[in-house]
Amino acid sequence: MLNDIKNIFNVKSMVRTILFATVPALLFYAVSMIVMINQDYKIMEIIRDFAQQMDESSFLGFLSSIGTWLWVSSAAIAFFTFKTGELKTNRHKELLFLLGLFSILLAVDDYFMIHDRYIEQNICYGTYMVLAIAMLLRHFKHIIDINGFAFLFAGTLLALSIFTDLIQDHLPFRYSHIQVFEEGFKFVGAGTWLYFVVLVASFRMTQMVSKKKKRRK
Repeated sequence: MLNDIKNIFNVKSMVRTILFATVPALLFYAVSMIVMINQDYKIMEIIRDFAQQMDESSFLGFLSSIGTWLWVSSAAIAFFTFKTGELKTNRHKELLFLLGLFSILLAVDDYFMIHDRYIEQNICYGTYMVLAIAMLLRHFKHIIDINGFAFLFAGTLLALSIFTDLIQDHLPFRYSHIQVFEEGFKFVGAGTWLYFVVLVASFRMTQMVSKKKKRRK
């Protein structure tokens, strides 16, 4: 029991926790509060959930929020494996970094509506296209070995979402109906993208399992 208490309150662990988790979180919280208060936001507008402020259902924007979670999950898995995984090659490590970068860009864009409000959408879409093509060309063989269909299918769905967004003003349908397809393509694309990222992150492990099974046979 005494040893357990010593392990819990180990000075080295305590210092690392405070330096690498508590301090960064506290700084982000404090700086965000200061900046937004200086932009004339009220404290409750900063710290309370939007649904609470508007007295609306917690499920307001449900699918949009889940879609952002999918991008954030992809980024977290990719960056975590990039940093800690036992990777076979530097190329594999580079692919994970690019997958994480692509995912976090889309997560930030989705959450803050960057291409709708702050940056010309063609610039954002062009950046995503260049990054996706660069990944495919540079890591083509590796992507094909892991699951080429998942990568291409996710990319196609996301491209369809972007294409629908670009031509929606010229379509003879209601805006809400068009949005069902645009957001549907994006949501399913994000889900497929997450699946591909998981495959890339676990590729080394699945290879080792496959080799062990072959040896047993």
